[in-house]
Amino acid sequence: MEIWVLGALGRTGRAITAELAARGLPAVLVGRNRERLEATGAKFVVADGVEAIAAEIRRQRPAVVINTIGEYAATAKTIARACLPGGHYVDMAADLVAVRRLLDLHDEALAGGSTFVTGAGFGVLATEAVVAKLCEGRDTPSRVQVDALASVAIEEGAVGVALAASIVDALTAVSARGAKPRTLVLPDGETGKVAGVDSGELIAAQRASGAPDVTVFSGLAPTAPVVRALLPLLGRVVSIPVVRRFAVRRLAAVRTKAAPRPRAHTWGHAVVTWPGGTTREGWLRVGEAMDFTAAVVAETAARLARGEGKPGAHTPASALGADVAEAAGGTFLL
Repeated sequence: MEIWVLGALGRTGRAITAELAARGLPAVLVGRNRERLEATGAKFVVADGVEAIAAEIRRQRPAVVINTIGEYAATAKTIARACLPGGHYVDMAADLVAVRRLLDLHDEALAGGSTFVTGAGFGVLATEAVVAKLCEGRDTPSRVQVDALASVAIEEGAVGVALAASIVDALTAVSARGAKPRTLVLPDGETGKVAGVDSGELIAAQRASGAPDVTVFSGLAPTAPVVRALLPLLGRVVSIPVVRRFAVRRLAAVRTKAAPRPRAHTWGHAVVTWPGGTTREGWLRVGEAMDFTAAVVAETAARLARGEGKPGAHTPASALGADVAEAAGGTFLL
């Protein structure tokens, strides 16, 4: 019943390991630096590179594998397939390509009796859970609009590959639907600017609602007109693999200074409209976004280890129900 954390020495990996320990589930740390792993005093596995990690998973058969190494569009399929049959997989992907690619493994996971969960974190779950709550027991709506507004504390040190890849994806995922930036008034009276993006939240909201028209706004997307005008060109350039790898590598090496989160709360928001004109609105309120993400991943892994997930490839609320957001510390305001 081992739970492996890949990239366990990074900020997210450390936070998830602590959350697992709080649930009485000590993790097996997986990384490439033996000395640093030994210094933790925890059980560990040394493996350098995706193929080496996959080989160790097939050899040792952990119950659940948590992928925090990032670049999920490139790494998730290989690692998830190594968990078959019977093992479970969790990642925090939030970009459209990575989420879709993992969900494409649904039939393989189903046949192998495994549960693969992508988007386990603030990105994806914060809006998916609200949409699922609003649509519960109701007919298919005609339109859904969701907003994700994270409040993140900055940790001193290098940005790191996983976060750098997420930032590059967010900067270039400007919505093709032409959704203009707007100011979102939050339930606690604060405000935040959001802009349209095409991200993993789009797929999750569509699956949770069945709505043919879904729009996603995010606080991570640039809202300045000049910057947004340049982003389509930037997106085409960064879509070239060698350019994207260079951009991620350079950004990952940037060192940041510690800074507190900009707002008291992190918010997921959804407005659902039905063909007859009925509209329902809801919010999910959480604390610091990365802390919530670590709690979501740990809660998801704990439930999968207990055999509570639906076999197949899913987003978090699809696999475990919207209440996983509450179990990770979120509060619904519907």
